[in-house]
Amino acid sequence: MKKILFIIICLISFQVMSQNYSKKIIGFWQGTLSFSGKSVHIVFNIQKIDNDSLSGKMSVREQGVTDLPMDKTRLKDSLLTMTCKAANIRYEGVFIADSMKIKGIWKQNGAKLPFELTYTDTIKVVKHPQEPKKPFPYKEEEVTFESKGGVKLAGTLTYPSSGENFPAVVMVTGSGPQNRDEEIMGHKPFLVIADYLTRQGIAVLRYDDRGTNSSTGDYAKATTLDNADDALAGIKFLETIPIAIGKKINSKKIGVIGHSEGGIVAPMIAAKNKDVAFIIMLAGSGLSGDKILNMQRELICRAEKMNEDSLKMDIALSEKVFAVIKKEKDNKKASDEIRKLIMESIPDSLKKDMKTSIKISQQIASVTSPWMRFFITYDPQQSLKKVKCPVLALIGEKDLQVPAKENIPAIENALKKAKNKDYTVKEMPGLNHLFQHCTTGSPTEYANIEETFSPEVLDMMAKWILKH
Repeated sequence: MKKILFIIICLISFQVMSQNYSKKIIGFWQGTLSFSGKSVHIVFNIQKIDNDSLSGKMSVREQGVTDLPMDKTRLKDSLLTMTCKAANIRYEGVFIADSMKIKGIWKQNGAKLPFELTYTDTIKVVKHPQEPKKPFPYKEEEVTFESKGGVKLAGTLTYPSSGENFPAVVMVTGSGPQNRDEEIMGHKPFLVIADYLTRQGIAVLRYDDRGTNSSTGDYAKATTLDNADDALAGIKFLETIPIAIGKKINSKKIGVIGHSEGGIVAPMIAAKNKDVAFIIMLAGSGLSGDKILNMQRELICRAEKMNEDSLKMDIALSEKVFAVIKKEKDNKKASDEIRKLIMESIPDSLKKDMKTSIKISQQIASVTSPWMRFFITYDPQQSLKKVKCPVLALIGEKDLQVPAKENIPAIENALKKAKNKDYTVKEMPGLNHLFQHCTTGSPTEYANIEETFSPEVLDMMAKWILKH
């Protein structure tokens, strides 16, 4: 689940008035930027550094962006200029003191949009009422364990304060480098899940992905196979660690909870290791990565009302690119073929533009990365058909990233072929990819929803684990 600031933009004219507004412009400015039928809420925090020098930070709630520093924040007369090189953003607007508004143009990646900001004393903060606060009614320990290649993974182990022989779970995050709480869009779903399960008498190990926060290793060079090695190392760690004097985890009741890509990792481990007592797949897929990515693109773009012709062209190009990745193992040859495909799909006016060339190079680097190469070509059926341990597989009805309609039958059919005697595969009504109750299921909603994780799914998981 990758966080990408993607804002497109059109042109507006304005007049510049000669006054000094540096004192009045200090504070929070917010506005709604609309593009391609979508809209995002943007907040700028403008503060004074010294004399007339200003600093600026930008937040985009829908995209999980908080206090992104601006490289330049300058007010000359009434003209405000703000830039952010990392996101290729430039905003120029006229400060109108009488109405406390800034009217101007948002520029990004060669596109332009009119964008108006209004001064505000209050910034809407999305509360996360499920997020637990210390002190906790259970034990919590900071731990480290080692995976293949000497990678040291740092995590948190929570377990009940009393009792013994606890069932336990290792939690595996979705795609992209994520911390132990699987923090995304302001939410901490793994923290919420771990807290709930531990209160029900289940030990939980969650850890920072390799190369993230306190864990060593290089995530950029890792694939789903490496992530599976890391999760298995977590299981081995739980099999031997004493969590209190004379009290240990029940080594025969250690399972895996995987979300999104983690839902691919879980059966991958269970298919080869009898040490895995059970698995829970949260939005885990039953189809190959290329199919998943095209389904994602189609469903999300339609939810955001993207032009249908543009969408069809986009998907057709993706299918050709994925075909190259599957066929050509040599990255240099694959990159050359993909560049040719992309160049054929864009207008002649953009072909010689340096920014376009840089953007294409970035896209090619991403699609030919080790992780993406593996994801596109890997078929989860390979593992699912070999899983014998109990399985609970849940997908939200409104999940646009791993759609239930196509993936639930695929998972069920694979488990039947495995002759698995204990599995539950279920579509969860009204839930999105993060298992939040939602309206459309679009990722743009994630940050604006107060709920972090469905209470009914928390209850279902806890009861299911304790029964097994």
